[in-house]
Amino acid sequence: MTLNQADFEYLARFVLENSAISLGSDKMYLIESRLAPLCRQYGVANVSEIVASIRRNPNSKLSSSIVDAVTTNETYFFRDTKPFDELTNETLPRIIAKKGARSSLNIWSAACSSGQEIYSVAMMIEDNFPELRNWNVKLYASDISNAMVERTKAGVFNQLEVSRGLPTASLIKHFNRKGESFHVKEYLKGRLQVFPLNLASSWPSLPSFDVIFLRNVLIYFDPLVKQQILQRTERVLNKDGALFLGGSESTLGLKTKLVRETGKFCPWYRLPGS
Repeated sequence: MTLNQADFEYLARFVLENSAISLGSDKMYLIESRLAPLCRQYGVANVSEIVASIRRNPNSKLSSSIVDAVTTNETYFFRDTKPFDELTNETLPRIIAKKGARSSLNIWSAACSSGQEIYSVAMMIEDNFPELRNWNVKLYASDISNAMVERTKAGVFNQLEVSRGLPTASLIKHFNRKGESFHVKEYLKGRLQVFPLNLASSWPSLPSFDVIFLRNVLIYFDPLVKQQILQRTERVLNKDGALFLGGSESTLGLKTKLVRETGKFCPWYRLPGS
């Protein structure tokens, strides 16, 4: 099933043009392993046949399936824990105090994958901030993958997924078990607005956000695209808001207004003067 160099280069260009994700030559095995299930799904013999198909019809359903397959969707509940500790103990108390009578809160998971991050935020708010139950709290989640958007909307997880990072007490409180699957309860799902978004393309009209999680996604883009995404993020981040990046991500070397704060539990970013 080994790809030849020409087919790999075509796929790498295709992924770059459709997602801005840059795939070096060391990612050939990754592409092969990610696309292998598509061979079975679409009834073709190998990845080279997939390449031949999208060469003939680059706007087919198969094309969007390729972007979905190549996109990394590794995630789990309360991933890395420290950003959630910072959010719970420092960020939200500060934002709530500054809001005063403005009883609204917008939080965005900007690369939500299958939804564990935004549902972790929803559970954290429900468990720790009873005063927000009378607020207009809106949780937003977006992803480039249509399949991940639909999974997030569904809020259904298997045994392996709920065993990764999710405390047993939270599983019992916030999920209903149906057979072998676990369904997020409606009072959490009702707060969510989920939509597809390619961060590297033009953005739709978005509200202003008090908290943005943009974690573990910038690492897949080249510096110019990272910079463009961060500059767009600045425009939708509230004056007193907080941006969380992944543990291996930073704004170093990029033209951005964002100011890094050390934080008690982890670094975060704010707009200047806030």
